Amino acid sequence: MTELETWYQAPKGEYLLDCLRAELATQLDTAFGYHLAQVGVTGCHRLFDSSPIRHRIAIAPRPGEGIGLQAQADELPLASDSVDVLIAHHALEFCANPHQALREMHRVLTPQGRLFIIGFNPASVPGMGMALSSRLGSPLWRQRRGLSTWRLGDWLNLLGLEVEDVHHCFALAPRGRGRLRRGIETANAWCSRHGLPIGGVYLVHAIKQVAGQVRPVQRSRSPRLIDLAVPKPVPTPRPTPTSRSKGDSAA
Repeated sequence: MTELETWYQAPKGEYLLDCLRAELATQLDTAFGYHLAQVGVTGCHRLFDSSPIRHRIAIAPRPGEGIGLQAQADELPLASDSVDVLIAHHALEFCANPHQALREMHRVLTPQGRLFIIGFNPASVPGMGMALSSRLGSPLWRQRRGLSTWRLGDWLNLLGLEVEDVHHCFALAPRGRGRLRRGIETANAWCSRHGLPIGGVYLVHAIKQVAGQVRPVQRSRSPRLIDLAVPKPVPTPRPTPTSRSKGDSAA
């Protein structure tokens, strides 16, 4: 997805990344666990640096700097119930089979695991511009499948993923300099702060509502699945019992 990588390297793409990192910082700060995965379609635009989780991996279809695992979003080579936090960065709208990709994300999430889905909002000014560019033959936006938050909410509910909240940002693309640029940034911040659903990008936060199951000590593993093992606690040493004296044994 070189076209999307090029788009993110432009000033408006860099501005959007800053908005997403700031929005995710408050969410990830309270999302704990052992393993975090970011699934995307481009080179790794790290969105998880604010997370307290130590083991973090970036997944994308093509190799690149910062990519720890090469895989498609609809076929994740990870064991079931192994990821505590998953960030899907445009992984659904640029996927050939978004339903299957969402099912895979649900599968690899642990019970009560958190899913953050980032996508372009078709019901926004930037979203309408993308749709127009697609009709005019843009190679980037022609590959995109517009996915609204209400349709995404239906898919999540069917899988047992409960939507916690939805945030929007990037209501207006940054333009110009000076007062014009500051005015656009102020308007974007005001829309995001008041929860107006007109942002060009949405961030959906959902939690996997599935009862946990006790895992066996040993289980069969599929050759294509990577088991993200949970660290085991170090056993506490027990005190050595003192030997009884001869007088005690005679008694």
